[in-house]
Amino acid sequence: MIKHFTKDEILESDSFFRRNLINCLSGYKSLNLIGTKSPEGISNLAPFSQVFHIGASPPLVGILFRPHTVKRDTLENILETGYFTMNQVSPSFYKEAHWTSARWEGSEFLHTGLEELYLDDFSAPYVKGSPLQLGCQLVETQTLKVNQTVFVIGSIEHIYVEEKGLRTDGSLDLNVLESVTVSGLDEYHVAKKLARLSYAKPDREVEEI
Repeated sequence: MIKHFTKDEILESDSFFRRNLINCLSGYKSLNLIGTKSPEGISNLAPFSQVFHIGASPPLVGILFRPHTVKRDTLENILETGYFTMNQVSPSFYKEAHWTSARWEGSEFLHTGLEELYLDDFSAPYVKGSPLQLGCQLVETQTLKVNQTVFVIGSIEHIYVEEKGLRTDGSLDLNVLESVTVSGLDEYHVAKKLARLSYAKPDREVEEI
């Protein structure tokens, strides 16, 4: 049996139900801990699933932030300092990653037991033990008219990846890296590979490679 919701029914539903439903509609999403530091030197760490590829040349990444109507330490630190890190989560610390979303006073690193890591004089903290880490610099921000969501674009200045997950063609084996994904707001997964497929052409059947 298929359950059908109209837009009006969605808007009239309980807010908790509506939030959970809409957040699950996009399926599995990447999970990154974004590390920043305030101008006063206080480190900050928060989980984000609204992260996506923007371009490869130059290398750019995008992040969506909820409307800046309340204090948002990660966004404010990025706007004020211009730097942030993205750290993929592994099964060894996914609970601590989730815990960083609590409303802590002071640094989430200190409260959750995750360890700050500083590399190559980059001002924002990385997460020690993350299998894939990006050091990024703010390039552009836009506030979307439709709902006041803040769209942040960052330039990828540094990449650190465990060699076991890096293929010779430059692609990453996220299964080997054990990258954790998230659905909705609080359900975590480790993806299972089906296959890697050949480049799609109209005159050739798709094959596993």
